[in-house]
Amino acid sequence: MKKPILLICLFASFLPAFSQKKFTDKELATVVWAMGQMNPEGFTLRLSDLTQPKEGIMVSYGATQNSTDRKSIPAVIKHAKAHEGLVGGSLIPEDGTYYFDSTRPFPEDSLAAALAFARENGQKSVYVTSKDIHVKSNYEQKDIRIIYDCDMGSSTDDLFALMMLYRYMDMHRCTLLGVIVDRMDRANADAVDVMNNYYGYPDIPIGLETQGVEGPRVFIPYHNVAYARTPDAEPMFRRTVGDEGTYLDGYKLYRKLLAAQPDKSVTIASVGFLTCLARLMESGPDEYSPLSGLDLLQQKVKAIYLMGGVFGDSFEHDYNFTAAIRYSQVFFNKLPKDIDIVFSPGEVGDPLYYSAETIVNDMDWTDIHPIKWIYQFLNEDKFQKMWDPLAVIQAVEGDELFSLSERGWVELTPTGETLFTPDPKGNARYQLPGDARWSKAMLNYIRLMAIQH
Repeated sequence: MKKPILLICLFASFLPAFSQKKFTDKELATVVWAMGQMNPEGFTLRLSDLTQPKEGIMVSYGATQNSTDRKSIPAVIKHAKAHEGLVGGSLIPEDGTYYFDSTRPFPEDSLAAALAFARENGQKSVYVTSKDIHVKSNYEQKDIRIIYDCDMGSSTDDLFALMMLYRYMDMHRCTLLGVIVDRMDRANADAVDVMNNYYGYPDIPIGLETQGVEGPRVFIPYHNVAYARTPDAEPMFRRTVGDEGTYLDGYKLYRKLLAAQPDKSVTIASVGFLTCLARLMESGPDEYSPLSGLDLLQQKVKAIYLMGGVFGDSFEHDYNFTAAIRYSQVFFNKLPKDIDIVFSPGEVGDPLYYSAETIVNDMDWTDIHPIKWIYQFLNEDKFQKMWDPLAVIQAVEGDELFSLSERGWVELTPTGETLFTPDPKGNARYQLPGDARWSKAMLNYIRLMAIQH
């Protein structure tokens, strides 16, 4: 080990003992430089006591963003002292440059505000301390129009995927045009009505399947969340449609929504059965459009992000596709070849286990929350793998966060197996499993969205 590095390590080991000492700016500059040498992946340091914050969203000030050497650190310290007293360091992998910055902290439940401040200050990302993740802030404000198609009322990952969409709406990253529920039973649509109201989007339209899969398997029976009552027998959660209202048939809502959108402007995130999409494809002209459902789909939709599929060397049946095999066959056989489709196989989400205990703890900021109520009332602790949010995240974030297969074509066998044939001209790709660090980061991203309020 070279002598300067040894001295830095020895110096840093005594930092706790020095934390009560009043440091000069020159001494603080030496400490900050040492922290940068010891923490190549980044750090945040509180100048008042030389401790590192354990929580908070850290955002660099634009005023100090070009500080890349030891000589620039005094100016960073001066700015930090005039503001929140925090200094950070981070490595930018793209150019291998290490930056020192004066840092502003935000509460971890204030992601939208932190991202807005980051954009104002020209920062590419923010750092969430407790979850050890960077969240991109310099995203392009694209006009992303999404229809969310789910089998609400069984596995709770549908709820979290929908929650992600509301949070993306809060950050103006997408527009949720409507929610299609492809699991029959009014209660499942009522659960979406509760979610729309709770998250502040009461007027998002909801469609409900009426001719889909009879008696599909229910993993966690949470559809009765819409009818939860307080100790005074009052409804616990607000609803827009309510008990007296009605829902459009799922494929009809598809037709209504698509007909009103510009050509090739709609993204579909489908995380359940393919019943409503198949019925859309088989539909004819109606009061919403003179086009057939297939023509409407081809004209208006640019991409579909689909939770499902089993790829690689395994020949297994996919649950979502097999449960509604006739409809699934219609979808795969009729899907226009110019619509891009990205699959999110179950194995990608398998490591993202969100336990009931962690969910309840993450939502300790409120006593009244539909997802929290489900976990408290049902006391379930199974099937909380975050499969469905991955399709939604890629639909909004794009490909940057994911590793993907080459392009090709996907065929569905009569028994529900997905066969992939590579072809550079193909319309299909599928997500590849990430390593443990990637899986942890994705789960923490979902958790970060869960604590926003």
